[in-house]
Amino acid sequence: MTISSDLKNQLRLPLISAPMFLVSGPDLVIASCKAGIVGSFPTLNARTVEILDQWMARITDELKQAKTADPAAKIGPWAANLIVHSSNNRLQADLDLVLKYKPPIVITALGSPTNIIEAVHSYGGQVFADVNSIPFARKAAATGVDGLVLVCSGAGGHTGQTANFAFVTAVREFFDGAIVLAGSISQGGAIRAAEVLGADFAYMGTSFIATTESMADPAYKQMLVSSTVEDIVCTDAFTGAWANMLKPSIEAAGIDLMTFEKTKKIDANDPQDESRAWKNIWSAGHGVSVVHRTEPTRQIVDRLCDEYKKACQIPAF
Repeated sequence: MTISSDLKNQLRLPLISAPMFLVSGPDLVIASCKAGIVGSFPTLNARTVEILDQWMARITDELKQAKTADPAAKIGPWAANLIVHSSNNRLQADLDLVLKYKPPIVITALGSPTNIIEAVHSYGGQVFADVNSIPFARKAAATGVDGLVLVCSGAGGHTGQTANFAFVTAVREFFDGAIVLAGSISQGGAIRAAEVLGADFAYMGTSFIATTESMADPAYKQMLVSSTVEDIVCTDAFTGAWANMLKPSIEAAGIDLMTFEKTKKIDANDPQDESRAWKNIWSAGHGVSVVHRTEPTRQIVDRLCDEYKKACQIPAF
């Protein structure tokens, strides 16, 4: 049995709730897993290593209890997202906690997964590398990762510039591991379309920002509900990497992108620093137009399941 088929057997949908900066925390992870999809979060969302320890302990305990209470239930595995950029001076401490709590999946971002793979494989975990270009996908594939998260044009937050059709096709020429497709996926039909393209899983972030379980500021959630794809701007001004952001949040901060002094380089050290210019600049992907209300994660997943089943029944031309 392949990694992707083994993982799919644990899920109601081939879907990962994407790890989102200042949005994904233990509540959203647990709710996602209990709803039958993969729940994930960036370890740096926990302000300190001590808090991260508490979060991982809670996630592990609550999911174990849920499975014990109903052994037949589809309880998705959880994933920890490690920022492997050289500026992240907390990486080793966070990795130590990964080894302690053994998340089934570790998603690496902003750098090479090379130094993470052996550690995660030592306890039987899987490593998926987040990549936003074909050259980066080639480099990550060469390290021996189990899966690649293809961040395509239209993805919220740090984004790619390649269309999903082209990205999946190109990567399948040299990689036979699990492929996760990210970018503008917000409905069950899109999840099915990702599979038809050749991906194994879909990655969905924006739709989960406005959930009752997310850590997003209430004003952020309301802005999502009020926004459409026309309210998205792609810029590298705030973090040093290209990202899709909500124009209303930029305007509310009084920032003019034409005159704003851009961040010159990526810095993963203390991303929650209140002094950072982009602290209250909020991200969203092109799928924002389908976010119409704040609702529980379970409700969204149930709707996605219905849409996915209908899409699977559509006959071939």
